[in-house]
Amino acid sequence: MHSASLRRRGPAVALALLIAAVTVGTFVYPTFPNYDSYYSLIWGREALHGHLPTFDVYRAPTEHPLALAFGAALSLLGRGGDRIMVLATMASLIVLAMGMYRLGRVAFTPVVGLIAGALVMTRFDFPFLAARAYIDIPYLAFVVWAAALELARPRRGGIVWVLLACAGLLRPEAWILIGLYFLWMCSGELGPERVGGDRFTRLRRWTRYAAWAAVGPVVWVITDFVVTGHPLFSLQHTSGLAEELGRTQGLSEVPSSMKRFFYNLAKAPVLYAAIAGFVAAVWLAPRRVLMPAALWLIGTGTFVLVGVAGLSVIDRYLLVPTLMVMVFAAVALAGWTMLRRDLWIRKVWAVGAALIVIYGVAFTVTRVNFHVFDAELQLRGTSHRSLADLLDQPSVQAARRCGPVTVPNHKLVPDTRWLLGAGADQVLARADPGAKARAAKGVSIFVVDRAALLRQALVAPTDDPFDNVPLPGFRRIAFTPYYSAYVRC
Repeated sequence: MHSASLRRRGPAVALALLIAAVTVGTFVYPTFPNYDSYYSLIWGREALHGHLPTFDVYRAPTEHPLALAFGAALSLLGRGGDRIMVLATMASLIVLAMGMYRLGRVAFTPVVGLIAGALVMTRFDFPFLAARAYIDIPYLAFVVWAAALELARPRRGGIVWVLLACAGLLRPEAWILIGLYFLWMCSGELGPERVGGDRFTRLRRWTRYAAWAAVGPVVWVITDFVVTGHPLFSLQHTSGLAEELGRTQGLSEVPSSMKRFFYNLAKAPVLYAAIAGFVAAVWLAPRRVLMPAALWLIGTGTFVLVGVAGLSVIDRYLLVPTLMVMVFAAVALAGWTMLRRDLWIRKVWAVGAALIVIYGVAFTVTRVNFHVFDAELQLRGTSHRSLADLLDQPSVQAARRCGPVTVPNHKLVPDTRWLLGAGADQVLARADPGAKARAAKGVSIFVVDRAALLRQALVAPTDDPFDNVPLPGFRRIAFTPYYSAYVRC
């Protein structure tokens, strides 16, 4: 009775602890959005004010329609909208962990689901992405929940279409997922078990499926066309920016990058456990393997296609297959709960799982520097507040009449624009060749903290260190622990 009660209440207790931990972490480390997310807020604010979003400014990120719409809603809250965006992303992290539990439970057992959710929270890259309001976290939540609901009831449609459409408005990789889901839904009506109805009824359903599948690309193309006049602006802009920032790689380098990214995101113990878990799952319940295996294959294949297309090859494009690695690792740790007989095998498996956990803990303790993780989060919060303190000083506000505010490169542009409520022509990057003439006058912001310097002034191969050095004729008017402000009228 006690064991049954524990199994019934375990997920609720785990969820309560997760919410408490995320809440505490959110307020202990009051971070702010990343570069891309700040642009979503800025573009949303521009749209609300009746202006076309400035997609084509110097080194602007790729726009994401759903993030832009969310940014527009949050911009109504004023300067504090950026923190609300972080809180919403942290909530998405909880939803993602719940989705991993649901997927692991439906595919295998509740204990597998609990461990899969726990693995997400203990891979520090995922909470760190959430703490910086990366759109990857809500994107992953949409995909994982769509997979879990579809697995529970195949060809479910409805909510699965909605979730995949939302994912497709955040990242174009989801277009492949929703395209395959379209084929899956249509194929269910071709066999002897097909849904009833005449040919016209079937065609009408297929048209509805196609409409759902087209939501992401159509909205993306329309947004690009309305704003820039070029329907494929995002694709072309992303490719060009990836090359400029040195993120493109040849096809021959994709496998090595993939291996490195998997090790960085999942860590070696989880990868090794996943291999064992996959073999065990195929042995015990091969049909249950299909959904997580399919997502792993699709995600990995998409990563390869991104590299072939010349787009940015970064680890975040492997997040979906990394989540599936965690599901199979959870099978290695708790797959013994799938066994109904052979108690001695269950015991041996449980002991083996305990040894894997011990290895994982030892690996983490000996290789992960928690001080670095703490310092990174502290830097993201304190540097932003330091920038706000600098820009709010009366001397800096008064000096803005002398010309635009300039920063070393593109990194500080969106933060500065958001804090000042400024337009694209009022905040410029000194690294931008087109801004050199206007940078000769106005307010110049310089990074003076070493850690911030490496993340905000010297980030791209083409960044010039002298862009963070005051020009002759400028005088200092204000400073904070992280930044200094100079002016020339």
